[in-house]
Amino acid sequence: MQTSTVQPPKTELPPLIEREILFGNPEKTRPQLSPDGKYIAYIAPDENNVLQVQLRTVGQADDRQLTADKKRGIRIFFWTYSGEELIYLQDAEGDENWHLFSVNIHSNQVRDLTPFQGVQAQPIAFDRNFPNEILVGMNIRDRSKHDVYRINLKNGAVELDTENPGNIVGWTADPQFQVRAAIATTTDGGSELLGRETADKPWESLRSWGPDDEGGPFMFSENGKILYIIGNHDANAERLIAFDLETKQETAIASDPEYDVGDILIHPTKREIQAVSFYKDKQEWQILDQSIAEDFEAIGKLGPGEFSITSRNLADTTWLVAYITDDGPVYYYAFDRASKTFTFLFSNQPKLEGLPLSSMEPISYTARDGLTIHGYLTKPVGVATPVPTVLLVHGGPWARDTWGYNPQAQWLANRGYAVLQINFRGSTGYGKAFLNAGNREWGAKMHDDLLDGVNWLVETGISQPDKIAIMGGSYGGYAALVGLTFSPDVFACAVDIVGPSNLITLLQTTPPYWEALKGMESHRIGNLETEPEFLQSRSPLSFVDRIQKPLLIGQGANDPRVKEAESEQIVNAMKQAGKPVEYVLYTDEGHGFARPENRLHFYAIAEEFLAKYLGGRFEPAGNIGNHSGVVNPQTTHN
Repeated sequence: MQTSTVQPPKTELPPLIEREILFGNPEKTRPQLSPDGKYIAYIAPDENNVLQVQLRTVGQADDRQLTADKKRGIRIFFWTYSGEELIYLQDAEGDENWHLFSVNIHSNQVRDLTPFQGVQAQPIAFDRNFPNEILVGMNIRDRSKHDVYRINLKNGAVELDTENPGNIVGWTADPQFQVRAAIATTTDGGSELLGRETADKPWESLRSWGPDDEGGPFMFSENGKILYIIGNHDANAERLIAFDLETKQETAIASDPEYDVGDILIHPTKREIQAVSFYKDKQEWQILDQSIAEDFEAIGKLGPGEFSITSRNLADTTWLVAYITDDGPVYYYAFDRASKTFTFLFSNQPKLEGLPLSSMEPISYTARDGLTIHGYLTKPVGVATPVPTVLLVHGGPWARDTWGYNPQAQWLANRGYAVLQINFRGSTGYGKAFLNAGNREWGAKMHDDLLDGVNWLVETGISQPDKIAIMGGSYGGYAALVGLTFSPDVFACAVDIVGPSNLITLLQTTPPYWEALKGMESHRIGNLETEPEFLQSRSPLSFVDRIQKPLLIGQGANDPRVKEAESEQIVNAMKQAGKPVEYVLYTDEGHGFARPENRLHFYAIAEEFLAKYLGGRFEPAGNIGNHSGVVNPQTTHN
């Protein structure tokens, strides 16, 4: 008789995954189908490892490069309805003054459609019935506001279309390609929906939202009589609503009691809304148009992950589908609607396949005041808990973490850390009660939610209490600084990427085109004019003397949102107080690190820093070329 042996649990981490695989450029990503369905354009690196737009004829292997960006790489592009050219966005060294460039797919000729120095261009609208025009917002006349310009794609002519009175932050064009709806901010932090019968008629107020409500226009119906809007008035969560422009009656089209409207799927030619998603622990779809129900059913059978429809041809015979997993690459398919069959195109990072990646698990816990907080936990493979842990805090703060492959989470898990990502109060997607619970709570209840997450980690046996770090970018960087100053005993160390250290200087130095958002900032953060003491009391810079644990800061020199001085002032204060701080400045970056060389350089430093204070593993830095990082530069701002 044979006896079965019980295998002991694995207690060893899998081999180190190279940073290059986790943080390098994708091999191919973001495919987009041309309107006529003949071509697929996608992003892939060139021989110098700079991301470019590439083109392939459907059904052929004739891939070729269309663009020739020299340094930062292209991340955002889209087809025009002429089908002859693509448009891509590019800024200079991270300054966010985006220019729109067109590239002809036959001649490769590139044209800067918005060649204005120091101006930010924002695409507003395209229309298949006006294939040679585009509506673009630009702050040419006044840096604090974007007017609407009509640009001719054939000859490049730029014409002022609609002037901004100063408080409009979004525009919507009707089926005749005329700007007939807008969203304006109000001084109290609320907003107002504006409409006009024709482009030469005055604007009138259609409805307004107070500072604790959210709303705005989405799209006109084909006949121009219905304006679809998104709003959370008369409800907790944002709903999709049909607003009848003649009767002013509103009809809810799609809603969820707890979760806000997420993605909206529109028919490519009919201006009909076909499906609406709500992002819960994962994305869930409500189908409104039964003609696509079988398609969604077929796509849903691809596997247990999530999918999104990224592109469709005008004939609506072919869809491009992105299939998302939490422990591998994004897989892209062409879906033939008639036969309900899939053609695999490529995955964005084939080198991830077969690696020992961790799964991402949705979690929730109750905050100290009874609020339910949701988040995601990623645990290291092969070792038993408790383990050292990194609390990875999202930016925004009016944003949220979602399920799926996350390079930072996988990197940390592979090095031996559990990773907790928390959608603290003030995060979006969970309805207005949850969003508004974060008002005036920077460094207060929003931070308590993170601390309650730490308590949850310890109580559930996931984490070693003396080996928890806090790390994040933007608001997450601020949260890391708050972690060291407001709760100096909790975290073993902190990593701050482009985080503000002083709420007063942050609000004093926002970009000029954020002027219209000042009422909202005053309502949600605090009023710069009337309560500087309050803002100072929520600023980590005010409490540098409390810091006991080491800090690593990464900053982009050209960041227009969180200026270089935000990092410099806390570095200076910590040095003067003899506190342990490391600082890395990237001379050609803005709000985050776009160039892979800079990402690889910073994460090599961060990995060694975390290993020193948490005890995890690290891959030696090696020789990372072509980055712009300056370690512990001479700081100039006081």
